[in-house]
Amino acid sequence: MGIIPSRNLEEQRREKDGIVYFDRGRIQGTDGRAYERFAIQTHFVQVGEDQAALVERYVKPLFQPGDVLSFGAKVMAMCVKSVKTRDEVKPGFWANTLWRFAGINHTGVGMHEPYKLQLVIDQVGLPRMLLAAFLSAITKPFGIKGVFYRVCGQGVGGIDGFYTRSSFPIYHDLALMNPSNPVELCDELCAKTGIPTVLMDANDIQRDQLGKCSAFPLTDEEIQDALRDNPSGQGDELTPLILIRPV
Repeated sequence: MGIIPSRNLEEQRREKDGIVYFDRGRIQGTDGRAYERFAIQTHFVQVGEDQAALVERYVKPLFQPGDVLSFGAKVMAMCVKSVKTRDEVKPGFWANTLWRFAGINHTGVGMHEPYKLQLVIDQVGLPRMLLAAFLSAITKPFGIKGVFYRVCGQGVGGIDGFYTRSSFPIYHDLALMNPSNPVELCDELCAKTGIPTVLMDANDIQRDQLGKCSAFPLTDEEIQDALRDNPSGQGDELTPLILIRPV
């Protein structure tokens, strides 16, 4: 399996018709199939923006027949208003008590924030959250990670936001949740733009596939191969749209 490992943004930066994108290089999958990936830079997407308009504006100028699109879950959450403001969340006793014991995950964030932990309780219920916290506490000394998220399920790992240290002020008081209807959203986006779409919640450790349109030509394994090195990047790059070009 081959990867072009460079993360030098200046070397990768390209521009076409006013669209800035980053050539993440070619990657080869476990079955020998190769993919070119282009991380497309957008403006900072606000709550309620039209996702199809984003694809038309940023992706269509680079699109070639046979390409497919990975659409970032966080931007989709902003578009479809799958968000909560700090004013809408009221931390109760358990959230105000247990957040101090929450761990920090591989991205430097976690449930160590009462408002975010209250979102978990609101989403899965107090009994499941308490069970998840208990099992996480007794397994952590053995080096077992991710128990809290596995027990909670229901997309809890996709809750993102309420970061007072974020370089984007809007995230200080806003949390995003993965959309509950990813397949329908991908089908709708494909129908409007003609580009097969998969909704991904990705980071440098894992690539969570939330759903893909019915016309998507790649298998789940091929999607994982194409996005194995997280071409969307992290931080302030603003590249939530990844155009995948099977070679």
